[in-house]
Amino acid sequence: MAHDNLVADFEAYSQWRGNLIRQIGDLQRWLSEQDLNDAQTNMRIQHLLDKLRDDKLNIAFVAEFSRGKSELINAIFFAEYKQRILPSSAGRTTMCPTELQYDPDRPNAIQLLPIETRSTDTTTSEYKRYPEEWTTIPLDVESGEAMLTAFQQVGQTRRVSVEEAKKYGLYDEQDPDHRLAAKDGTIEIPCWRHAIINFPHPLLKQGLVILDTPGLNAIGTEPELTLNLLPNAHAILFILAADTGVTKTDIDVWRNHINKAQGGQRGRIVVLNKIDGLWDSLKTETDINAEIDKQVATSAQLLGIKPGQVFPVSAQKGLVAKINDDEPLLARTRLIHLERALSEELIPSKQEIVRDNTQTEIEDLVLATRGILAARRDGVAEQLQELSALRGKNRDVIEHMLDKIQEEKAHFERGMQRFQALRSVFSQQTNVLFSYLGMDGLKNKITKIRMEMESSTFSSGLTAAMQRFFKDVNANISRSAEQIAEIQAMMAGMYKKFSEEHGLGTVTPPPFSTLKYHKEIARLEKSFQEHFNTLGAILTTSQSKLTRKFFETIASRVVYVYEVANRDVENWLKAVMAPMETQVREHQMQLRRRLESVKRIHKATDTLEDRIHELDEIDAAIKHQLGELESHLKRAYDALNAEMQRGEIVRAA
Repeated sequence: MAHDNLVADFEAYSQWRGNLIRQIGDLQRWLSEQDLNDAQTNMRIQHLLDKLRDDKLNIAFVAEFSRGKSELINAIFFAEYKQRILPSSAGRTTMCPTELQYDPDRPNAIQLLPIETRSTDTTTSEYKRYPEEWTTIPLDVESGEAMLTAFQQVGQTRRVSVEEAKKYGLYDEQDPDHRLAAKDGTIEIPCWRHAIINFPHPLLKQGLVILDTPGLNAIGTEPELTLNLLPNAHAILFILAADTGVTKTDIDVWRNHINKAQGGQRGRIVVLNKIDGLWDSLKTETDINAEIDKQVATSAQLLGIKPGQVFPVSAQKGLVAKINDDEPLLARTRLIHLERALSEELIPSKQEIVRDNTQTEIEDLVLATRGILAARRDGVAEQLQELSALRGKNRDVIEHMLDKIQEEKAHFERGMQRFQALRSVFSQQTNVLFSYLGMDGLKNKITKIRMEMESSTFSSGLTAAMQRFFKDVNANISRSAEQIAEIQAMMAGMYKKFSEEHGLGTVTPPPFSTLKYHKEIARLEKSFQEHFNTLGAILTTSQSKLTRKFFETIASRVVYVYEVANRDVENWLKAVMAPMETQVREHQMQLRRRLESVKRIHKATDTLEDRIHELDEIDAAIKHQLGELESHLKRAYDALNAEMQRGEIVRAA
């Protein structure tokens, strides 16, 4: 079945990634064996390997209520259990954001974050660091019935007073539907704020992460969902229903939460579900298909996308067909076409991104290693030239050569004093740079803004506080960019000076841009303004609290942006200084070897021809190392560009 193809393609991608990891690991071991690595190189390779091992493909399923979203997930991923796993029925079944993933280091279980945590200003991302705050339900993956019972816990609800619902931001007294539902002074709310399901499904094992979302325009929607989780999804499946068509609510969700997410329409798939409602025994198959095509065209037009991005399916009938092994019915549900799109579009797209990023890193590492080996060969060639010139020369000439090398060594050591002074200035400049990106200063600023927001009773006060926050954050990133440019200019000057005075290789300090941090901050600011404006000019108590929750979510994301910026800047600073440190170290070693060689000749403790022969052997060894390095690069290229091969599929029990 097509589902098998989907599993096979994910497994093929996982095998491709695993082979790539092995080749990079081989390169790392070889560099270590050949004494060609340093702390910076090891760190870069380890960071690359960690990224590949932790590589995930995040797919979010988004829909309003009663669009059949949970049933679609059942049909695509859980049909082999021969029953529904995710609860699916008329009305609202997904009550909180639910992440389905697999981590072999954690037990098979469902983690549920209590709804009471919404009364705090702490984000769900922060709560993920504290497992004791979550309710854990073991998951018996050998029993479909037990799994269904466990999964039903995710959709649990309870009735609470209106005041309690307001405290959690789950009641809007201006919403007539809420007022109608709370006639007796109570209202139904979800028991849980967020769910994480650790489950050894074949696709989840290969790195797939599924995000099942509640309705996005509902009061109380987690800001973290719309600001962080969806924009960072590699693909979003937006589910419509053929029996309702594209409603105004659907269009609002599409425009406000999906189509403006990062990447535009890339990785955005629209599913027109419930086409079985158009199956009419009084119509011909041609007429039914024409009606479905008309719905697809209309949906695409209303959403502003190409009809090829809309996939009509029947999730419910597709699940039934898979459970009963009914191939004709499965074909009629058109579910196969959607699964093929997931397999043929998303996985190769993800592979291309990983391939490009990995290839750039490998080429940089190989280029740096080539530079080291080339410097060593140049040093050997220089020694050979000097010693060859001593053939047939008397002792005075040898002494003159010895004096010359010692003078070069003294000159270089005087240059080393400037190098140490440069390191001191570099350290001072680095401290200034990190003062702009300081985490303590950022967190103090967040605390101050939070206090201002809590003391403000008007929307204008909230807006002004947020505007100052974003202005200050962007200003600090801009100052850090200026400092980076100053450090880069300083290092470029020093590289040039050492190259001219001591013959070191010409190296241009790597560039660094802060644009991506500005863009992420701009996205967060835009998201806040859009969601803030939907709350109206006069804020109720619950809306004011929700606004502050948006701020907490944004503040948490800004902290994350700063953490990434700090890590990136640290790596860049090492990359700026490492080539010079490597060249200085290599030049020192070459001077020492040259001096030692001439001393040995001068003292007659070694013959000139023996030393020349020894240097020839060293040169041949370095040449061999260059050949081995090219072989490692070729194997890495082969792994990067290998076609993904499907293996045998082992179906889940």
